[in-house]
Amino acid sequence: MSEITLNAEIRKNVGKRVRAIRKTGNVPGIYYGHGQQNIPVSLPAPILKPLYTTSETHVINLKLDDGSTHLCVLRDIQLDPITEKPVHFDLFGLNENETLVIDIPVKLTGGIPKGVREGGILQHVLHKLKVSCLPKNIPDHIEINVEELSINHSVHVKDLTIPNVTIMENATSTIVAVVPPVVVKEPEPAAVAEVPTAEAPAEPEVISKGKKVEEGAEATDEKKKPEEKKKPEDKKK
Repeated sequence: MSEITLNAEIRKNVGKRVRAIRKTGNVPGIYYGHGQQNIPVSLPAPILKPLYTTSETHVINLKLDDGSTHLCVLRDIQLDPITEKPVHFDLFGLNENETLVIDIPVKLTGGIPKGVREGGILQHVLHKLKVSCLPKNIPDHIEINVEELSINHSVHVKDLTIPNVTIMENATSTIVAVVPPVVVKEPEPAAVAEVPTAEAPAEPEVISKGKKVEEGAEATDEKKKPEEKKKPEDKKK
């Protein structure tokens, strides 16, 4: 456990008046803890930055301008979505005899894993682990040596043992693994469909106009041809 000392001011401005604090380059925050009174505080932005940009967990020895000292950890930090500058922070007070639940960063050691050297891909799944312990047992980070990690092998929560610390995560959760490379198959060329040859359209039957006329004329003649009248028989004289 690493411990750092911070000198902070108890701020009088609360609510909307905290904007005035930010204009001076300070960041407003709050100190709170179980059974403790909330204390509004402020810190210079440059002093606060190392606390949230590091991969280590720090126990903070907070010294206020009223002469009081408080043991705490950074519980939360709010950043401006555009400038990414801190706009507010929470400090959680610690009781030396009371266990607390805190997120601890995971640090991979051992260089490039064996499986990666063989062509595999490293997947770091969990970057922080939630643990429960006394303040004096808070680890700076949780180290995992991945040097001998082969392809298709992984490290799970149940594989870790940390003295005086209880890991609160699911025991079967994967922390880090080396997986086989993804083989991208080149798409096979699409088969060219054979276009059926269009058959020549059947030639229409040509009917001779002359034939039509002849047939028509013949039919007309038949219609116009008068019926032959039978001659009356001569009367006998």
